[in-house]
Amino acid sequence: MAIKVHGPVMSPAVMRVIATLKEKELDFELVPVNMHTGDHKKEPFISLNPFGQVPAFEDGDLKLFESRAITQYIAHTYADKGNQLLANEPKKMAIMSVWMEVESTKFDPIGSKLSFELAVKPMLGMVTDDAAVAENEEKLSKILDVYETRLKESKYLGGESFTLADLHHAPVVHNLMGTKVKSLFDARPHVKAWSADILARPAWSKALELHKQ
Repeated sequence: MAIKVHGPVMSPAVMRVIATLKEKELDFELVPVNMHTGDHKKEPFISLNPFGQVPAFEDGDLKLFESRAITQYIAHTYADKGNQLLANEPKKMAIMSVWMEVESTKFDPIGSKLSFELAVKPMLGMVTDDAAVAENEEKLSKILDVYETRLKESKYLGGESFTLADLHHAPVVHNLMGTKVKSLFDARPHVKAWSADILARPAWSKALELHKQ
């Protein structure tokens, strides 16, 4: 049975999984889920993800949800395919894991709020909450200061090689690059170089091609 990814490509979480599959040069079927009509909150989708959130993932008889768990499964299971996305020794793996946690608990909540206010709302004809933007810009600025310090030490967050710790950032960073928040990245030379690097990867470009279709 082919690998299946359930969800709309406009979702950053879905794009996280697609980018990983593209890095691994794996074939997969993208199964659309119409969130406007609430298909993610009812059967058959709800049997794949009981929380009613995208993406859901199938590989043979294995069913998974939560994008970061899915990317880790792909990277471990298909370690011999495509590009290596994991650190190759315990200490490096631990450092990579730290920055994966930082992405999910610190960067993503703030970055996603800014992405929603500055990228999604205007597209939907909704009014941007300027106070929320200002508050979260300040928070993101402090987070990126930490990133700048880290990226002075190594090319990527987990070390000298691109890993899931970097890949997990790509969808939200991509969205923010089209907003005024780009200036926060550009003001920090190592963060600027890192973000340009992860968004220039061929696998990310291939993932975006699906987004444009």
